[in-house]
Amino acid sequence: MFLADENFPRPSLLLLREKGFKVQSVQEEFAGIGDEKVIEIASSQNLIILTFDSDYGEIIFKYKSINPPTVIYFRNKGNNPLFAGEILLRILSDSTISLAGSFIVVEAENLRQRFYGR
Repeated sequence: MFLADENFPRPSLLLLREKGFKVQSVQEEFAGIGDEKVIEIASSQNLIILTFDSDYGEIIFKYKSINPPTVIYFRNKGNNPLFAGEILLRILSDSTISLAGSFIVVEAENLRQRFYGR
């Protein structure tokens, strides 16, 4: 379901796995690959990218990436390494939020979503 970028905190990754979510890790499985390759893997496996790297927005929108995966970009790191995992669990429990086909920017108290092709 998810592909955690190399910068995604391990405690948050483990929290998501503990809660039953399938989370692949770039750090564990594909260490050192570039952002374009992360996008390619996520697209081919229908995974949602979890990242703190703003470059994904530029790659997808500026360079008009074909068939981009959903990206959840965490703008703030929060106070602890569980911050991203805890925020994501809240997002996933909100039935009014659809993750498919979008670039999502997560801040501490705000979420912005831009759908591809709209």
